[in-house]
Amino acid sequence: MNDFRLPLGTWAEGFVDWITNTFGFFFDILRTVFKGAFEGVDFLLVSPPFWVIMILAAALAYGTRGWKFAVGTVVGLTLILGVNQWENAMDTLALVLVASVIAIAISVPLGILAAKSSTASTIIRPILDFMQTMPAFVYLIPALILFRIGVVPGIVATIIFAMAPGVRLTELGIRGVDKEVVEAGQAFGASPWRILRQIQLPLATPTIMAGINQVIMLSLSMVVIAGMVGAGGLGAEVVGSLNRIDVGLGFEAGLSVVILAIFLDRITASLGDTQSTGMFGTLRLAMRNRKSATAAPAQPARV
Repeated sequence: MNDFRLPLGTWAEGFVDWITNTFGFFFDILRTVFKGAFEGVDFLLVSPPFWVIMILAAALAYGTRGWKFAVGTVVGLTLILGVNQWENAMDTLALVLVASVIAIAISVPLGILAAKSSTASTIIRPILDFMQTMPAFVYLIPALILFRIGVVPGIVATIIFAMAPGVRLTELGIRGVDKEVVEAGQAFGASPWRILRQIQLPLATPTIMAGINQVIMLSLSMVVIAGMVGAGGLGAEVVGSLNRIDVGLGFEAGLSVVILAIFLDRITASLGDTQSTGMFGTLRLAMRNRKSATAAPAQPARV
């Protein structure tokens, strides 16, 4: 029998122990910041009467997709209220919003860096592959050790699990910008920062928003796993229904997650459909005119 075995698990355990002993103060600060952000957002969602949140959500839905989506939003939120999952849904929404904002704040700059630097892209891509293929439960083990039980390890695991699409689609969107438009910006004397801000990012906005949409959807898919480590919300209800074999509670909590997912998905999809103006519009018109002039056949001279 072959006794050869690589002690990868022992090395990983030793690495986590070293991080805990060396940077414990840093993770305590992160825990305080993440917990404070969650509690602040959760307070804003839970403290007002339910009808205030419904009105705000309906107004946002109406502004992005029209009255039909606004009516559907009110119906969906009323359904959540009717099954006594309102506070749990707001807890889950607060967790998703905090984790998504942090994941987006990390993933979009990383995607820009990867688009601008081939070396950075070569380094980042294998890390993203590792993050996407590693089972999400594995993230919870070091997260529990570093941040202790509660909502914070759920937020950390959600960030790690959800940020990869944001990086990939941001890089894809910027790399897919028409090079002629970028060259036209350079011809106008625009700086690299201005080209990025006023040309590449506006052109890449639909693709970047698709990445943000995926970040939010993956964050919602982690609520049940986060509920297993004490994060509360709808995830805790699903875990409790699983432990008690309570089909009714599981269906109600799961349906509430679906309603939140549909609402956030439609909102972010609508934001990605908006068209940008400004310098990009001027450059696009200039490029169109230049191509038209190039394609136009030469007129014979009159004698």
